[in-house]
Amino acid sequence: MTNPIIVYGIPNCDTVKKARAWLTEHSLDYQFHDFKKQGVPAELLPHWLAQVGEPVLLNRKGTTWRKLDEATRAAVVDDSAASALMLAQPSVIKRPVVLWPDHRITVGFNAEVFAAHAAADAIQTDGAP
Repeated sequence: MTNPIIVYGIPNCDTVKKARAWLTEHSLDYQFHDFKKQGVPAELLPHWLAQVGEPVLLNRKGTTWRKLDEATRAAVVDDSAASALMLAQPSVIKRPVVLWPDHRITVGFNAEVFAAHAAADAIQTDGAP
């Protein structure tokens, strides 16, 4: 049995909607983790930051970031500070964060990237006993 695809995000986010629709259209089962209802999984943030880095994970172009005061934005100088902000303000996380069965993550939605991950998962599943 393979690990599930887990989509982390906010349900009303347009990019999350596109990603979920793509997965459904391609008959890929996934679990959805709602940051608003279930919170940000603090234990996973270090893993996410190690894989993609703070510049990818922290959405500095979004409304939530722009609404933060200058001191709060200036305080984000390392992964620890970025994690604290993401836990306090989940909307600053670029969405969706997708955990694939091979334990890699992607951030945002790109159909070609999703297709590559889905194909890699299919190959791993086909080769499983």
